[in-house]
Amino acid sequence: MVADIEIVLRLLAAAGLGALVGFERERQNQPAGLRTHIVVVMGASLAMSLSINLAMQFREFAPNGDPARLAAQVISGIGFLGAGAILRFGASVKGLTTAASLWTMAIVGLVVGAGYYIPALGATVTLLVVLSLLNVFETRFVRPRLVVALTLTVDYRPGIEQEIRAILTHFATGNEPFTISKHVRTKRIKIETVFKLKDGKQLDEVAEELSNVSGVRVIKTAP
Repeated sequence: MVADIEIVLRLLAAAGLGALVGFERERQNQPAGLRTHIVVVMGASLAMSLSINLAMQFREFAPNGDPARLAAQVISGIGFLGAGAILRFGASVKGLTTAASLWTMAIVGLVVGAGYYIPALGATVTLLVVLSLLNVFETRFVRPRLVVALTLTVDYRPGIEQEIRAILTHFATGNEPFTISKHVRTKRIKIETVFKLKDGKQLDEVAEELSNVSGVRVIKTAP
């Protein structure tokens, strides 16, 4: 069985590793930061240590006890916590990397709880490199295309959908589908679509071109 002092040492080691990644997420102003990562890793480590001790303590009554049973529940259950770190702003989604780091650090906690300190440290350092250095690389060299959610309210007339599609084809990277809803009484239609801007194109240019189309009443964009 794992001694009580050893469990405490593993908890402290887990807290330290969680603090490393949590501090990096805190600096990036992410919803799950320092405290969340520390608590997750410590909880996972404690669950792993408890699982090992329970399997050994009751092996006389349950010789086929599985010391990984609690660990498996941690891996699946951490997904609910990670989902809370994912936020949506218009057409953009934030927090996926933080949710993934939470899940990975939960496994690091399990590894520490099982007594594998070196692999846990290696995984933490690698994760820090991915989060920190690749973030700098992406900021300097990778410029993702802007994703735009567009909603138009227009007076219906034959051919207006084709005019709007032609404009968006000029600015967008692909031929994205429209969602069209018609209001019978006012004879207006609402066109909704999500598209990516081509390199060198500006969102203001899209709005200006669309505003010149006869019948366009309302233009709403959400980058």
